[in-house]
Amino acid sequence: MSAETFEVRSIATVVGGRKEPTDDFWGGTRAVIRLHPEYPVETLQGIEEFSHLTVVFHFHLVSRSEEHIGVRSPRNNPDWPETGTFVHRNMRRPNRLGLAFPRLLKVDGRDLHVTDLDAVDGTPVIDLAPWFAEFGPRGDVRQPSWPTEMLRDYWETPEQA
Repeated sequence: MSAETFEVRSIATVVGGRKEPTDDFWGGTRAVIRLHPEYPVETLQGIEEFSHLTVVFHFHLVSRSEEHIGVRSPRNNPDWPETGTFVHRNMRRPNRLGLAFPRLLKVDGRDLHVTDLDAVDGTPVIDLAPWFAEFGPRGDVRQPSWPTEMLRDYWETPEQA
């Protein structure tokens, strides 16, 4: 079976927040997810009732040449095990898609004001939805120790650095 290709278009754009991607210190980062004008404001009706969103976005600053297919240590740290492309949650993925769960602060027309969105100014948003707790992981969650070590400072604020 060959790989299927399909076209998607962005529904919104990230406005504000960080200008450059970084590995850590995303805590407290505020931005706006601005819905494109072709989507009526009614498409957001009721979203203000939710505390968090699920946001799918495109790592638009990463070129195809920066993709990494294969095995490497996370953040190239030899203390962490070599793992495959689909074990990493970074921007060097084949389709360069990111997934985030920012807190929704307020809604102003087509503008969704959020915090803790780890996408930069100008990022195309492919899709968004409210976070439903019922869609979170069921049962016990397990993972090796290296993600916890690697992400220790991820949600710290820049001032805490």
